[in-house]
Amino acid sequence: MARPWEADPTTSFTRRLGKSPQELGVTTDDPDCPDVWELENGDVAIIGRDLTDTLGKALPAGVSVGDDERLVVIPRSMMIAAKSDIPSV
Repeated sequence: MARPWEADPTTSFTRRLGKSPQELGVTTDDPDCPDVWELENGDVAIIGRDLTDTLGKALPAGVSVGDDERLVVIPRSMMIAAKSDIPSV
């Protein structure tokens, strides 16, 4: 059965949602910065810590992570900063 949504590997990055990791103080400027980006097709890309192996074992009932998916965590301050850039509809 075909999935109702697939990630588009041909899309590109359009704009950062929220503030940069530097502005939020959640990075040391190494190439391991968490970030949130809107993609050209409207989807959202999240750069964060991969905690699939640990938090994935404690998922709530009815929640799963597919073989081609990862459970990614970003700082709360980053998501709050992105809120104003995320449309309500």
